[in-house]
Formats: sequence, C-alpha cells, structure tokens
Amino acid sequence: MRAVRGIDLDIAPGETVALLGPNGAGKSTTIEMLLGLTRPDAGTVSVFGLAPERAVDEGNVGAMLQTGSLIRDLSVGELVAMIASLYPEPLDVHDALELAGIASLAGRRTQKLSGGETQRARFAVAIVADPELLVLDEPTVAMDVESRRAFWSAMRAFVARDKTVLFATHYLEEADAYADRVVLMAAGTIVADGPPTEIKAMVGSRRIRATLPGADPAMLAALPGVTDVDLRGEAISLVCSDSDVALRALLDASPDVRDIEVTGAGLEEAFVQLTHEESAAAPA
Repeated sequence: MRAVRGIDLDIAPGETVALLGPNGAGKSTTIEMLLGLTRPDAGTVSVFGLAPERAVDEGNVGAMLQTGSLIRDLSVGELVAMIASLYPEPLDVHDALELAGIASLAGRRTQKLSGGETQRARFAVAIVADPELLVLDEPTVAMDVESRRAFWSAMRAFVARDKTVLFATHYLEEADAYADRVVLMAAGTIVADGPPTEIKAMVGSRRIRATLPGADPAMLAALPGVTDVDLRGEAISLVCSDSDVALRALLDASPDVRDIEVTGAGLEEAFVQLTHEESAAAPA
C-alpha cells in the first residue's frame, strides 16, 4: 500500500502552512521525506535547492516530530546549548528559550518538566539552529488548553522573524486560527490547497443556528434548502444548500424562532466532506 501516491507541493518563504488529513492520509510520510528520513520511490524532494539531509545538517530546517524524548539529567539550558553547538550559526541559547517561553525553566532538569513544558523544550531544541523552515508534526498533542495557547504564542514570536512553518495537526481550530494556507491530504494525495477561507468555501453549504421551542424535526427537515437537521433541546442547527431560501421558509413556518445565526461551513465540515470523497474514490 502506498502511503503517498504522488504530490506536488511548493511552499514559499514566510508562509505558515497547515498539513491536514485523517489518519493514514500520508502526512507523516510526507514530513519524513521532507526531512530526509524517508526516500521517495519516485520523484524528487528538495529544500532550499538542497537534498533534505543536507538542508537539515546545515541548520536550514528544524523539526519537532511526534515521537522523541529529552535527554535526562540535563537542565533545559544545557540541553539547548548542546544542540546549538552542532550548528554553524545558532541562536543565542537564552533567545531560543525566550522564544519558546521557557527562559524561567533554564535550570530545571528535563525529567522534572510537565507535558506542556516538555513540548516547549522540544520546540526550543527545534528552533535553536535558527532554521528558515520549521517542521512540526502534531506539536500540541497531549497539551492542555493553557499549554496550547502558550505554545502558539511562542510560535507567533518565531514566525515574526520571517520564518516559514509547516505543521501537521488534528486540531482543526489551530489550522483555522494560525495557518495562512491549508494543504488537505487524503489517501496519499492532496485534495485541497489554499487559505482556510477558500477551503471552507469549497463545501458550499451554510449553517443556520437558532432557538425554537417545541421544534418539529420532520418539519425542519422538510424546509426547502435544508440538507441536515440537528436538534438539541430548543437549539436547532440546519445545514443548508441554500440558506436564504431555508431561512425565509423557517421564519414563515415558525415566527417564534429567535437568536438566529447564519454561518459558512467550518473547516471541520470541509475536512470531513473533502477527505471522505477522496478516500472513497482512492484505489484499493
């Protein structure tokens, strides 16, 4: 079975790109090829015009992968300093710790870090080479909400230095909030590529949310332009192929409806529809 069926992807300097897709879509394999950890069976991979391995060795590319642990019995500062010594023009160690938001943890032993602190220490290790491209594979997995917020604050500080970032994540709200561009993969190929707003617009549906006491699901489902109904107590949610027609019909049928909101499709809806269509069409 092929993990990646052939993709063509160019990333411009200064972009923050989210790589999305269901499990088995080929995201991690694509990242491994980008870093020189896996070789493609056909085609080529180059980073800044160099072979991936050379680009990594020269400090042009930094990475934070899903797996990996920190060396025990070193302080955070000692670990980052050790990694910095491997590269020709690294960041100052204190600057890397500041960017990662863990300067106050410089003296703490790595085995004494919390899960969120460990991820930010791994982030400091990834950026201390001062790479032009930073590659992150599920960087906020297992982080709590506060740790995720702190991580993305650190990421914004790094990107502000005119850096390029490619990150894979299952948290679609992170892609929507922080990516300039979304690359959506399914069954080893790219099914959509563009700004988050463009990806969401590809679905074409809109959603009406409102409060309607005593709502009748059958009546709602029969409204013109409505394709799906979700009813939770007095809260209704209607997925619509034509929200204008559906809203007029809803107001005519239920004058007591209130708290009406009409929104475009979310990234999650686009993700589910586009990846499902490609997975269903993919060869066995």
